[in-house]
Amino acid sequence: MDAKILHLFYALLILHRFTACTSTDTITINQIIREGDLLISKQNKFALGFFSPGNSSYTYLGIWFHRVPLQTVVWVANRDNPINGSAGFLSINQYGSLVLYGNRDEKFPIWSTNVSVDLANTCVAQLFDSGNFVLFQGSRRIIVWQSFDHPTNTLLPGMRLGLDRRTGLNRFLTSWKSTDDPGIGDYSLKLNPVGSPTFFLYDGSKPYWRGPPWPLRIPDIYNYSFVNSEEEISFSYSHDDSFVLFQLMVHESGTLMWVSRRESDANWKEFWSASKYRCDSYGRCGANSVCNPKNVNIYECSCLPGYEPKFPRNWFPMRDGSGGCVRKRLKSSSVCGQGEGFVKVPQVKVPDTSTAVWVNMSMSRVDCEQECYKDCSCSAYASIKIPGKDVACLAWYGDLMDIVDLMDHSGYDAYVRVDAIELAAEIERSNGFLEMKGMLAFLVVSVSSAWFVIILFVYLRLRKRKKRVKNQPNRRLFDSINGSHYHKNTFDADDIQTSRSHTDLAFFNLSTIFAATDNFSQANKIGQGGFGSVYKGQLTNGKEVAVKRLSKNSGQGAEEFKNEAMLIAKLQHRNLVKLLGCCIQEEERILIYEYLSNGSLDLFLFDTTRSSFLNWSKRYEIVVGIARGILYLHQDSRWRIIHRDLKSSNILLDAEMKPKISDFGTARILEDDQIEHKTHRVVGTYGYMSPEYAVLGKFSVKSDVFSFGVILLEIISGKKSNGFHQEDPSLTLIGHVWELWQEDKAMEIVDSTLKESYNSHEVLKCIHIALLCVQEDAVDRPTISAIIVMLDSEISLPCPKQPAFIFRTSCNSSPIWEGPSSVNEMSITETVAR
Repeated sequence: MDAKILHLFYALLILHRFTACTSTDTITINQIIREGDLLISKQNKFALGFFSPGNSSYTYLGIWFHRVPLQTVVWVANRDNPINGSAGFLSINQYGSLVLYGNRDEKFPIWSTNVSVDLANTCVAQLFDSGNFVLFQGSRRIIVWQSFDHPTNTLLPGMRLGLDRRTGLNRFLTSWKSTDDPGIGDYSLKLNPVGSPTFFLYDGSKPYWRGPPWPLRIPDIYNYSFVNSEEEISFSYSHDDSFVLFQLMVHESGTLMWVSRRESDANWKEFWSASKYRCDSYGRCGANSVCNPKNVNIYECSCLPGYEPKFPRNWFPMRDGSGGCVRKRLKSSSVCGQGEGFVKVPQVKVPDTSTAVWVNMSMSRVDCEQECYKDCSCSAYASIKIPGKDVACLAWYGDLMDIVDLMDHSGYDAYVRVDAIELAAEIERSNGFLEMKGMLAFLVVSVSSAWFVIILFVYLRLRKRKKRVKNQPNRRLFDSINGSHYHKNTFDADDIQTSRSHTDLAFFNLSTIFAATDNFSQANKIGQGGFGSVYKGQLTNGKEVAVKRLSKNSGQGAEEFKNEAMLIAKLQHRNLVKLLGCCIQEEERILIYEYLSNGSLDLFLFDTTRSSFLNWSKRYEIVVGIARGILYLHQDSRWRIIHRDLKSSNILLDAEMKPKISDFGTARILEDDQIEHKTHRVVGTYGYMSPEYAVLGKFSVKSDVFSFGVILLEIISGKKSNGFHQEDPSLTLIGHVWELWQEDKAMEIVDSTLKESYNSHEVLKCIHIALLCVQEDAVDRPTISAIIVMLDSEISLPCPKQPAFIFRTSCNSSPIWEGPSSVNEMSITETVAR
């Protein structure tokens, strides 16, 4: 009996060792990792093994993203001790330490975790999906060592940079020497805990770039954490999207950069970087100065108020401001108890906080100034808003280094101490400017008043005559729109032009539109189309609107403006964008729509990051919503309306991601007994136009059905119809789907960002419906009412016939074209033809 128990014990021991040896993410004391072996984290996110960077013939032990095609290494063990050959191996020694040898003949390891623990045979090392390689001891899994405590050139989510005050462990990043050599390079990112904690990028031991004051204003990553306690001072970040990869890295060129990518992307995308521009260099203009990067043609350095260049000859002719600035009056005046004060220097990266002190973490700016005023050595102060807390007071003592004028208004206001003479001069400059303005205004009024009475009568007569002639076309347009609709407007009276009848449209004053859009500021521009530009605006009652301004150079004109205003004002449906009003004044023709915060559908479909917000359930809701909007146009409204320019960029999404069809400038009305219409003026967007419309100018409800089919394929595939490129560049998106359909591989077109989180039967049905919509012969295409039945039920669908526009060719025989297609779409020479 005892012998049987003993045999069973040895069998279990062998089974345990065999299981340990076959684990993919763990190494035990009985295992060895050689070149060609990999530890792979549980969800295949990271791999640990041996690699040779670039063109190097040496071998290193490292960790990299496992599912990224181009190997991206994030951690290296033996940075400065490469292995010459392929005989290297990693193991856990008898003391419980991870050790790396170049070959079996070496007596000493070339790299080690350098730890020693009791019960070393219980130690295991595991690679986690965070990229952290952790050495544990015992069944309680006590952490003995981890790679996150010893970063190289990359900061991953969950890693911490900073100082552990208990152990003295300082975690910082250092660049590689080159792309072929991961050895410790010249550049390092470290946290300087002196004064107010700040991150510095060093070139050797010399500061090369300085970050903003603590807490950092960092790029728009998902979650970040700052810790400043008696035990630790550190920074870390995390994110919730498992399909997006992030890393902060110190490049060997000396650039600090945040990069991201989806696992399916070809390359990393840089979305923030430092030390690239002239004012990024630490102390470029020396002490007590400001570096201004706004204008490359003007010398970027200037002295703070109350200061002057220390070496004027270097400063101006040579443009060398490294000597900095000194106070203008070192002996004749004082900044201590002699009537001194503070001058505001707005929106700057505040001075180096190594010489700064947090006076109080909850103090107003006025109180902060009083505290600084009490101490003669206090040279400047700033009030800084702490996220989640109150406004804090930060004061500087001594010279003020590395101040930068920030163009994006992301800085703080700094208040610099000046003597009484400088303060008086500053006040005099301000008052003098105001006095000069007052005198100038008085002079202008005095001179002009003599002429005002004389010319007023003549001016009014001329203005009245000119306005009558100039506004005659606009008046006719106004009257034609203002014809037969009745509606009670809900806008402020001052915003709206008065008219002799009430309409479905509010007629806005031009001055109101200018105020709402900040004079059509580029910062408020949210879109561009064949009609003109679209701006975000806010009316005086706080309502946000989208303002569509007719371009003076647009091929479309008064007819399209009148058409869109009159047509959409009569249409009311939850899947159509709502027109709030218009403006016809002077030379301006403007439409005012409801503002939809999520923009157009194409911004989500064709963006690798934002497409993840559209799961299949949401995409299906959008498909059904578009179809119901088209059904209203074709069948349920008072007219049969053909849109003629349906495309993903003309589908807008509201705050709840509900679709709304927009842009009715090219829409046309068919009579009840009219099946189709022919035009010589073909307008729209190639790639979405049906063949009979693009080639012959014939349009009908089936033309919109064709466009709907193209949009449906884009929603399923996440690929742009006009920008689609596959292995066979001659195939269009329609042609590619048709080819896969014939090979019974249609599901291969599904957007990769959906992963497997979709109903395959529902997706296949939508592909089938899309192919029915894009059939070459308009007669074969279903009506939009039939399509809605197909979407809402499980009826048997007919087999699709060959679609139009399978192949991409150059179009030499173009239809007559009297207006441009929408901006950023294909030109007429790039049309898709069968």
